Amino acid sequence: MMAKIATVLTDYVEDVEYTAPANDFKREGHEVVTIDEESGKSIKGKQGMTIKIDEGIDDVSPDDFDALLIPGGFSPDILRGDERFVKFAKAFMDAKKPVFAICHGPQLLITAKALEGRDVTGYQSIQVDLEYAAGHVKDEEVVVCQNQLVTSRQPDDIPAFIKESLNLLK
Repeated sequence: MMAKIATVLTDYVEDVEYTAPANDFKREGHEVVTIDEESGKSIKGKQGMTIKIDEGIDDVSPDDFDALLIPGGFSPDILRGDERFVKFAKAFMDAKKPVFAICHGPQLLITAKALEGRDVTGYQSIQVDLEYAAGHVKDEEVVVCQNQLVTSRQPDDIPAFIKESLNLLK
């Protein structure tokens, strides 16, 4: 059974942290849906890539999806300022659906107060924030927690991040 994967992102996303997982998920037959404030608009990645948004946050429900992808860059920090995205991410964590967050992606989960007691990693500059959120921080290329949450630190970790994310989608 193929998964429908919600991907929350906005301007200044780290391009490759979206494109690499999304391309591999699609190659394996999964559907990847981009979500921002409104559908049809285009956003700009940190490296200049243009990404078209499929759905607006007000037009989707976590119930419509099997998993959540949160790419890094500045995007998660921007999104966590909007309670709609915080609630959306928290719903996936509460429902024990797969959540894939790389680099600064876990910032959205910090704001959702969804990391307490969880094994987690993230970009070096947010690791102390992950500790303050009561996560068990590990400085490893990929951390899988409770067969639900996959986190990685940076673009160099993408191959391990994708591998473990695809394992959870099986």
